[in-house]
Amino acid sequence: MSKGTVVLAYSGGLDTSCILVWLKEQGYDVITFLANVGQDEDFKAAKDKAETLGAKKVFIEDVRAEFVEDFIWPALQANAIYEDRYLLGTAIARPCIARKLVEIARREGAQFISHGATGKGNDQIRFELSCYALYPEVKVIAPWRIPEFYNRFKGRKDLMEYAQQHAPADLYMMTKNPEDSPNSADVLEIEFKNGVPIKVVDVKQGTSKSSPLDIFSYLNLIGGNHGVGRIDIVENRFIGMKSRGIYETPGGTILLKAHLDIETFTMDKEVRRIKQGLGIKFSELVYNGFWYSPECEFVRHCINKSQENVEGKVQLSIFKGQVYILGRESPKSLYNEELVSMDVQGDYDPCDASGFIRINAVRLRHRAKLSS
Repeated sequence: MSKGTVVLAYSGGLDTSCILVWLKEQGYDVITFLANVGQDEDFKAAKDKAETLGAKKVFIEDVRAEFVEDFIWPALQANAIYEDRYLLGTAIARPCIARKLVEIARREGAQFISHGATGKGNDQIRFELSCYALYPEVKVIAPWRIPEFYNRFKGRKDLMEYAQQHAPADLYMMTKNPEDSPNSADVLEIEFKNGVPIKVVDVKQGTSKSSPLDIFSYLNLIGGNHGVGRIDIVENRFIGMKSRGIYETPGGTILLKAHLDIETFTMDKEVRRIKQGLGIKFSELVYNGFWYSPECEFVRHCINKSQENVEGKVQLSIFKGQVYILGRESPKSLYNEELVSMDVQGDYDPCDASGFIRINAVRLRHRAKLSS
């Protein structure tokens, strides 16, 4: 007699294939779900494998467009970077995948959801918090936290130890080694409106892309060809341990550089100061798995509000692992060349600076006197 239906977040790899078989042995009807978020994957082979292993149903969903529009674009508006270096590509994908996982579970009447995330990692938290937020009644089966499972499948330990000790050159899938990248730069112009890209133009070729998915895919292609967006870092996991992470985010790196430039050009100084703090908070929330939380919803709303005047075009060069800003223009620019010029006084009296400096020096001078 079946214990019920479980929807398994399936990758087609070793872990989730073992989990599929194990769940069947435990008496569950297993439905697998594989999300296409842009990874290089033989989806037909994965489907065939799941069916061979005994999946009751196999769902493969192309969620690339909603991933870009609903998750990557808000992260871009926030300039989201975790611990100053990680662009959160994996972390941002999890709530997107979980949303579709829950949709399938509800539609199929499944009482359970399962995943292949390990008991030491962040993804178990991201998947499960998202699922509970969207499907409060669901029960989660996490095999890598069940002794009967992880004591049976020990082969992954050797694989993990090898991965932690080695970082071969072919580890990167999307990006070339910068040394092997083209010897001439690609020049792009990215147009923004409300803080998100609406068009990218390849200046050399005269071609353009305008849909969100096409824009992001093209920037991944160009950035990957020039070896942009590789990082090898040690990061702090939510559960309290440090881990090594090797990531590549070519398109995201290009967009971050361009967005930072047009944002500074068009956003009020004090608004941007507040927004920077919200961006850090947003990054922590996403990394820790709280995309579907009231606080993250509030932060996203505030950040989105801050982007109303982030509009214009940024010209940039992509070359051998680097992104160089060449210039920018915007109808919402707050840059006043005459006001800042040393040659034109404009609507500014330099004498006013004397009082400004004296007032700001009051506390500094007072502290110095107390300290002497």
